[in-house]
Amino acid sequence: MTKRFGAAVLRSYESPFAVEEVILNAGPADGEILVRIAGCGMCRTDLAVRGSAGRSPLPAVLGHEGAGVVVETGGPDTRLSVGDHVVLSFDSCGHCRSCLGAAPAYCDSFASLNLFGGRTENTARFTDAGGVALAPRWFGQSSFAEYAMVPARNAVRVDSSLPVELLGPLGCGFLTGAGAVFNSFGTGPGDTIAVFGAGAVGLAAVMAATAAGAVTVAVDRHPERLALAERLGASPLHAASAGLPERIRQLTDGGPQYALDTTGSAQLINDALRALRPTGHLGLVARLHTALPLEPGTLDRGRRISHICEGDAVPGLLIPRLTGLWQAGRFPFDQLIRTYPLADINEAERDCDAGRVVKPVLIPAGRGR
Repeated sequence: MTKRFGAAVLRSYESPFAVEEVILNAGPADGEILVRIAGCGMCRTDLAVRGSAGRSPLPAVLGHEGAGVVVETGGPDTRLSVGDHVVLSFDSCGHCRSCLGAAPAYCDSFASLNLFGGRTENTARFTDAGGVALAPRWFGQSSFAEYAMVPARNAVRVDSSLPVELLGPLGCGFLTGAGAVFNSFGTGPGDTIAVFGAGAVGLAAVMAATAAGAVTVAVDRHPERLALAERLGASPLHAASAGLPERIRQLTDGGPQYALDTTGSAQLINDALRALRPTGHLGLVARLHTALPLEPGTLDRGRRISHICEGDAVPGLLIPRLTGLWQAGRFPFDQLIRTYPLADINEAERDCDAGRVVKPVLIPAGRGR
C-alpha cells in the first residue's frame, strides 16, 4: 500500500510548519490501525519541540491530540473495526511494570515512544514526497495530518454520535487536568482545590473539580481566562494579588486540600504550598527547566509535592468518563476550543503562544471556525 496525504511537517526547530504531501509506504502492521483524522488539538508539548533541539528528531509530523475514524486495521488483535470513531492518546509499551500496574503514563519506555522517535518497527515507511524519511511517530500518532498510523493500544473507541473532530484534546491536555483531579487527588464533594494557570490543562481541572462537587479557586494573570474559569465554577484570583496564599485560604475554609500548578512558576508553586492546609498535596504538571527553590516552611506539617504525568490516567477508562460528563453538561470542554483548518497551523501556533485561544484544534478538511 502507498498512501499520499497532506500533513504539517516541521523541518527545523526554528522554521514554521509546512503543510505538504507525505507518503505512507505500507499498511497497518499487526496491532496497528490507520485513522482518518477529523481533528487534532495543538498542545504546548508540540510547541515545546522548538526548545528541545537534539532530542525530538526532525523532520517530523507532530500532533498528539488526534481523533478520527478507523479506515483500516492490522491483524486480529486491535479490538477495533473499520468505521469506529476513536480518540488517540499517548503511547505505552503495555508490558513493563507500570503498564501492567495500570499506570501507562509512567511506562518505562514513555520518553522513547512518545518524544524521541517512537517505535523502531517499520520506521522507513513514512517519508516526504521526495523520499526523505520522517521521524517515525510522535506520541504514537503524528496527527497533524489527514491520516495517522497508530498502535491500537493508543486508541479509545467513542460514541459515533459525538462530534469526533472536537474530541482529540481529551487524549492529552484535557485528560491531564481532569485526571489530576479525579485520579491523582481523588477529589470528591466538599473537597477544596486551587488551580494555578487557567489554560487548557488548568481549565480542564476546574471543570472536573466542579463536576466532582469541589470548592475551586483558579489563579491566573489574564482577566479573560479568570472570567472563563469563573463561568466554569471557580472563584477567580489574579496571580499578582497581594497576600495570595491568605486569599486562597479564605476562599477554601482554611486552605485547599489539593493544588494543581500548570505554570511552572517558582513563585506560584511556593504560593500554592503556603496556601495548602496541613497534609495538603500539590501536583505539578508543567515541566521545570531550572532548579525549584522552595521557601522555608512550605513543606511543613505533612504537605507534599509530586509531579503528575498525563493525569495518572488510563485513557480507555477516563476518556469515556469525560465524554459522558460532557453529554450530561458537566464537562463543557467544547467552550475552550477554537478550530482552524490544518493549512492555518502557523496562525494557530501564534494564537496559542499569544494566549488568544485556550485550545486550538486543527481540522484537516474544511474551514474550521
